Formats: sequence, C-alpha cells, structure tokens
Amino acid sequence: MIKFPEGFKEHYSQLTEWDEFSKCLGKPLRKSIRINTLRTTEKELLKKLKDRWDLEQVPWIKEGFFIEDKKGERIDIGNIPEHNQGLFYIQEAASMIPALALNPKPDENILDMCAAPGGKTTQIAAMMENKGKIIAADIREDRIAILKRNIARMGVKNCEIVKKPGQQFKDIQFDKILVDAPCSGTGTMRLQEDIDKWDLQIAERLSFEQKSLLHSAYCVLRKGGILVYSTCSLEPEENESVVDWLLKRHKKTYLEPVNIPNLKHSKPISEYCSKKFSPQIKKCLRIWPQDNDTEGFFVAKIKKL
Repeated sequence: MIKFPEGFKEHYSQLTEWDEFSKCLGKPLRKSIRINTLRTTEKELLKKLKDRWDLEQVPWIKEGFFIEDKKGERIDIGNIPEHNQGLFYIQEAASMIPALALNPKPDENILDMCAAPGGKTTQIAAMMENKGKIIAADIREDRIAILKRNIARMGVKNCEIVKKPGQQFKDIQFDKILVDAPCSGTGTMRLQEDIDKWDLQIAERLSFEQKSLLHSAYCVLRKGGILVYSTCSLEPEENESVVDWLLKRHKKTYLEPVNIPNLKHSKPISEYCSKKFSPQIKKCLRIWPQDNDTEGFFVAKIKKL
C-alpha cells in the first residue's frame, strides 16, 4: 500500500483522475529502448535480441521497444554487447516524444539546449541521418562527460558539444531548438521512494529558470523556426504556466498542435490557481503516467512567426 505525503492526493485530484493515477504509481516502470539507426536496423537488432528478450513495439515510434528479460533474471540491458556497441539507447518511451515533435530534418541547424545525458540528442542525430548540425549544450562537467560518451557510442558525427548555459547563446540563429528543461521530475514518480521526495516548492523555484531558458531559446530561433519545450513534470507551474508566460511576452508566437499517432494523452490544464491560460495552451501535449503506462510528460511546439 502506497503512503502519500500530506497534500499529495488533494493536489493531483484537482488535475487528473485520482484512482487511475494513484493505481499507476504503484506499478514498476516498463523498461524501453530506442534502436540506433545510425549503426543498425530494426530487423538486425531484433534478430540479435529475440532469443533472450521479449520486445513490444512502442506504438508511437517505430524505433522504440518495450523490453523484458524472458527468463526473469533481471539482467541489466545496459551491460550486453549490443548496448556497448551503440546499437540501441536505453530511453524511457515517453521521453522519445519531444524529438518526434521537433521533427528534425537533414541539413538543419539545431540547438539542444539542455542536452545531457544525450538520449534526445542522439535521437535527433538519427532522425537527421548524421547530416546538418546539432549544438548540444550543458553546464556541468560530469554531465558533459556522459554526453560525450553517448555521442561517441551511438556514432553521432554531426554534433558539437559546448559547455554553456542556455541563456548565453547569441549572434546565431537556429532552425529548430529543443529545450528539455530541468524540472522537478514529478512525472517520473513510480513507487514509494519516488513519491516520498515530492515537494511542490521545487517546481515553483524551477519555473523561473525554465522561463529564462525558454525566452533565451526563442531569441535565437529564426523566424519561422520551431521550438519544442518539454519536461517530465506534471506541474502546471513548470508546463502550461511557463508556455503561457512566453505567449504573453512574445506576441508573434504561435503554438502548433503536437500530433503523435497512436499516443494517448490528456487535456492540458487551462486554469490553475485562479489563473486562466491562453486558449492556445490547448494545443500542448500533456501525458499522465496512466495514459500510456509510461512516465508523465509535457510537450509544447512553438513557432516563431
């Protein structure tokens, strides 16, 4: 039986269907991988894995698969040769969505503003077929070290890694930008140890940095360009409220619907703490854990007119 912190049920009952949400929190998160098309094909990798692993395709991305050890021995998928060879990336299924929303194309100039550890960066590179250019930025040496290892392991050739805060990009224009912002991570709560760390004050504090990153990204986005803002948070302070703030600050801003076939999602929050958001917010993508039995995620697709 899960024990919820004081105020937990009251808070989330206002935002989603409580019984379904709380039931989902008691289930372990399914492990998933993304096939790296820069090094292999779906057919080749599945042939290598099928004898030992059960694989079920993630409905919204052809390269994504839920994976489970057939023998139930809980072998770490990260230690098998195919992982070390960069044939796949261990990536939560919902976290594959932001890159799909960005829809990068070969020869585009793309900024991944908060890139480490590299799951979305390497996904973007694969979608670009190693063409064009990606600037992958982060601010911590330890995270950049992990990013570099993943970039090399996955065979990414079109990426430049920089140690720089997202707010310091100037004098350059990007075709597309991904801001997978630092967040409270409440969308990743599964099981008791995660729930015990719940603290809404973290979301309130982080919203200031999220607004700063989003504004800075908007300023270096070319006219007509696409900016995707995403978090693995469930909190309106970090999601709808941040995007609403940008819409009010930059009037020539338009939200595009995030249409991902075969992905279940819920309605975005239109009003929170007596504050009504822009009607455009309805175009955002809000995913609760119970929608697809994944982590929770939020994605907004912003176009600079």
